[in-house]
Amino acid sequence: MKNYILNLCILLSANALAAPVSLHSPDGRLRVDTDILNGQPIYSVSYDGNSFIENSPLGLKSDIGDFSSDMTLEGSETGVVSKSFDQDKIKKSHIDYNANRLVTTLKNKDGKTIGVEWLVSDNDIAFRYTLPRQGDTGAMVVNEEATGFRFPQETTVFLTPQSNAMVGWKRTKPSYEEFYIADAPLGTPSQFGHGFTFPALFRIGEKGWALLTETGVDGYYCASRLSDCNNGVYSIAYPMPEENNGNGTSAPGIALPGATPWRTITVADNLAPIAETTIPWNVVEPRYETKRPARPSRGTWSWIVWQDNSMNMKDQKTFIDLAADMGYDHILIDAGWDVNIGYGRMPELLGYAKSKGIRPALWYSSSGHWNDIMQSPTNKMDRPIARKKEMKWLHDNGVECIKVDFFGGDKQETMRLYEDILSDAADYGIDVIFHGCTLPRGWERMYPNHVGSEAVYASENLIFGQIFCDMEAFHATLHPFIRNSVAFMEYGGTFLNHRLSKDNNSGTTRRTGDAFQIATAVLYQNPVQNFALTPNNLTDAPAAAIEFMKDVPSTWDDTKLIDGYPGKYVVLARRHGNKWYIAGVNAMKEPLKLKLDLSALSLKSDTGYIIADEKKTPVKQKQIKIKNKSSVPVEILTDGGFVLVVE
Repeated sequence: MKNYILNLCILLSANALAAPVSLHSPDGRLRVDTDILNGQPIYSVSYDGNSFIENSPLGLKSDIGDFSSDMTLEGSETGVVSKSFDQDKIKKSHIDYNANRLVTTLKNKDGKTIGVEWLVSDNDIAFRYTLPRQGDTGAMVVNEEATGFRFPQETTVFLTPQSNAMVGWKRTKPSYEEFYIADAPLGTPSQFGHGFTFPALFRIGEKGWALLTETGVDGYYCASRLSDCNNGVYSIAYPMPEENNGNGTSAPGIALPGATPWRTITVADNLAPIAETTIPWNVVEPRYETKRPARPSRGTWSWIVWQDNSMNMKDQKTFIDLAADMGYDHILIDAGWDVNIGYGRMPELLGYAKSKGIRPALWYSSSGHWNDIMQSPTNKMDRPIARKKEMKWLHDNGVECIKVDFFGGDKQETMRLYEDILSDAADYGIDVIFHGCTLPRGWERMYPNHVGSEAVYASENLIFGQIFCDMEAFHATLHPFIRNSVAFMEYGGTFLNHRLSKDNNSGTTRRTGDAFQIATAVLYQNPVQNFALTPNNLTDAPAAAIEFMKDVPSTWDDTKLIDGYPGKYVVLARRHGNKWYIAGVNAMKEPLKLKLDLSALSLKSDTGYIIADEKKTPVKQKQIKIKNKSSVPVEILTDGGFVLVVE
């Protein structure tokens, strides 16, 4: 975060005429055109001369005026943005960002103005509305946006629906935990009739790909989503009134001058810029400083396999021992610790962890008046007085990380709760993981002590239903291109039990191979990894898998897509220090034979080791000699995977 440089050069060009204004990326391949058509602000996006987003609406409607129709273009400003920064919680540790900038000023029929700010870099677009003070008016409510995305008819979609509100476990939804549709026709209706959550991936026929999301959302705005396709357009939609039991407004209130969050569009003729994009972090800045850097870590947790009954002193010490045996530095002590162990005995457990060199994280409910959750501790995180008292207790007892669960909404009021928890925790040197939550929108950079968010059908669902085990490989091939591409993803996976229960002989059945499971430790990026290993795995799992899991990092210096197609297969490379970890999984019905082009990795060695699933044979570590770095042969079994490690 300290290596930050910002150079901004603005060239003013007054223009009172309604004429098209264009902006290109630095490499000239990506282009945005903006215009006014019959009073409606519009834009379009092309790449290498091919249309990726056709004329689509801009604008918003507020309590102080309509800025979506009867608009005129009053002027424009252009310039350049350049900055560099370091960030240890995302897919790359160092970012250089260079973009061309355009701000157009639009005036409505009442003489009031707004701006539309565009940043266009190679493969990435970010845009937002800038909202000036309107005379004596210093506040506004944004009731709805006209902002839309019109894709060409040949487009297919990779989307996950927004759920109904106040449904699911103890009425805690929406929580970004729904099934995806993949390669579905443009305009396919959402499952529940409420549109689709970010991020959203689109294949523009044979031309290429586009990924939509938003970033920079904080307590000054709500999170948004995409509506169902209406007359060919997906529009920005605000939270449903029913979310969070009807508490809080759906329409965000904003102080003037102000700005909306950034909406981003990543565009390319191949999938690598989609999987490798850093646009959610490029356009935001840290909101505060912390007493210490966040602590990435690897750890264990009993609850994922041993479930509620494991929340006792004996089992927690067993998993502390497991973390120590694995060389990890972290354990997650999940729901019910305050009742089953008790505040009075927690110093004993925390002291035991400390004696083993293990840092505990404690689970909390977000609590409040918007769901029916009984898992405790409750009523500790939703209000500032109770929250700060609990933060002091955590600090005094040496706890440096918490996991807060069950939020269930995207309203501005809920965004403020996320921000308040993070801010108060930062004051006490505590890192925060969110679960049962919204998609983090640039939060890895905005909030320095934020170290994880779920917002996905995560590992717990493999325990809850066989259908999730049956679809595990399918989902794993989606996340690097969609969910995990735009934000870290606290999944809590890597099972080496074949049956997902304490006795390893009952419960749901894992369909995927052991190499597949260790591959997800690389595919799924999150700086704090709570792996689903159990004590018996030290003796009943293949030694090669355990040794790999002892070594695998949780932070990365670089990320490169090697090959893949969402919903079918993926091969992704991540670098930590001088080691490349190349991981692949296959969701197709037939084994997949590939020749991997690793030339982009600039490998300095031609030797490494591979662990791959094989038919009826436990996984083993095998040395590999790379004869041709642009054509490395691998075979990935159905529901199987591999990891290849090269220095």
